[in-house]
Amino acid sequence: MAVAQRIRRALHYVNLMEDGLLIGVLALMIVLAAAQIVMRNLLGSGIAGSDQLLRLLVLWVGLLGAVAATRDEKQINIDMLSRFLSPRARSGVRVVIDLFTAVVSAVVAWQAGRFVHSEYIAGSVAFIGLPGWIAELILPLAFGLMALRYLLFCFSHLRRLLQGSTGA
Repeated sequence: MAVAQRIRRALHYVNLMEDGLLIGVLALMIVLAAAQIVMRNLLGSGIAGSDQLLRLLVLWVGLLGAVAATRDEKQINIDMLSRFLSPRARSGVRVVIDLFTAVVSAVVAWQAGRFVHSEYIAGSVAFIGLPGWIAELILPLAFGLMALRYLLFCFSHLRRLLQGSTGA
């Protein structure tokens, strides 16, 4: 089996895991919110810690959604110039943008990792005994994955740019 095929297969499984995690967290949010509403209206009480957990799950869904958006290059994009550029120039601009985004995402992932580590060392608790570092683990993971994706996009656009220059 070729290396490229193994990489594609590994990325396919990563995508499936991302989608499964996103669906699972979103389903948990919906079920927990619905149960909380029903319990408050019928029983006059709710599930202890559910409001804090729902806020945390919103963070997780948002970051998992951002990771999924980058997978298909469907992230928010402000682009006023690319329609005026040649395909080769567009690839050159994308190389710079993707590299910049990868570096920024990697720096955020690194700092988030340092933050999670400090929370682990401090032994902080998010709520109901859940360690704070577990609640915050999505930060370095999501930004690290986005950094990796943008680095791959950068190489892809660089390859297109170089192929365009050798083919002319």
